[in-house]
Amino acid sequence: MTADPRYAPWLAWLDSQHDEMLARTLELAEINSGSLNAEGVNRVRQALQRYTEALGGEAEVLPVAPYNLIDERGESRQFPLGDALRVRKRPEAPLQLFLCGHMDTVFAIDHSFQTVCWLDDNTLNGPGVADLKGGLMVMLKALEALERSPYAESIGWEILFNPDEEIGSPGSAPLIADAASRCHLGLIYEPCMPDGSLAGARKGSGNFSVVARGRAAHAGREHHLGRNAVRALCDFISALDDLNGQRDGVTINPGFIHGGGAVNVVPDTAMARFNIRIERPEDEVWCLAELERLSTEINARDGLSLELHGGFGRKPKLLSAANQALFELARDCGAQLGMALEWKPTGGCCDGNNLAAAGVPNIDTLGVQGGKIHSADEYMLVSSLTERAKLSALILMRLASGELDASLFTEGKTHPC
Repeated sequence: MTADPRYAPWLAWLDSQHDEMLARTLELAEINSGSLNAEGVNRVRQALQRYTEALGGEAEVLPVAPYNLIDERGESRQFPLGDALRVRKRPEAPLQLFLCGHMDTVFAIDHSFQTVCWLDDNTLNGPGVADLKGGLMVMLKALEALERSPYAESIGWEILFNPDEEIGSPGSAPLIADAASRCHLGLIYEPCMPDGSLAGARKGSGNFSVVARGRAAHAGREHHLGRNAVRALCDFISALDDLNGQRDGVTINPGFIHGGGAVNVVPDTAMARFNIRIERPEDEVWCLAELERLSTEINARDGLSLELHGGFGRKPKLLSAANQALFELARDCGAQLGMALEWKPTGGCCDGNNLAAAGVPNIDTLGVQGGKIHSADEYMLVSSLTERAKLSALILMRLASGELDASLFTEGKTHPC
């Protein structure tokens, strides 16, 4: 199977854009944009503002709320986040698409992984090259191909570059929900699976912090007067971890713990952070009830208290009939381009969860092919820049040509913009 000749000139144009996509990916990857490095995230945003000028859309810089974090002393701290960037074009068109990619990475400004290197002629190792800076280039060049084609006038689109996806999109979630009120379907540029597959159903996720407080005392002279917060926290975390395996599809990961100080003092404060993944919406109710039960047990102890912070920020992404239809379109586009695309369920989550929860079907792994993300071994297959840009461009042009029944996405929605 070969691509429909109606779209061939604009797909072929993408072959000439490979060097620019690679150069811009390298430029972005050399900028540290750890989620809490607001200055670095804004430098990425400024570069993207330059890159998007060729699209002719209306750009808007959108501040987001600061990030609240329970620190190692058990106190709430606020961290400023970088700004989001929204670009819109043809908001009056009958079919509206939402495209999203995050600017932040998991690599903080003091992380050792800061530079890009070549592993071989087709493999680039670097912070964010796959997750998600290469994907940003895929998105933008696919849109440029659409805009060069005669099909562009039939479709409207809205891009959101958000600054905080790697910490759960707490500041940009309202922007995603706002876009969902206008748009009919979504294309999100997380990296595809290492084998080229797309993500299908996704688990939901909750991030929590817990603070245990006790009573300090001299560990030798008045040990009996102390109330050990470290012990209380350890009991809670042990019982929390024991919930694994008690409900299908639910996994709990205690990921950080801190407490105490001098060993001749009974510690009065300890804290931890943990993540919960759930498969079904009803799992959230069960998890919250179990957390309440475990907290109540600690709080019943003399001189000890335990406080929970956080919650479930992302609902599970279930595949609707509209989502299946969108996947089938992507699979057919892939076949025309020589890609055998499948989709697989995953325990990971992303902004596709948020968008699906707002009722917008989406494909959320349209970015580059690579792997070992969230580690210093993260890599991108450089050839996938052009391959995946062609895939998105073909999807966009076929949607603009009306090759998918729009009623699957537009039924029950008011005029999008």
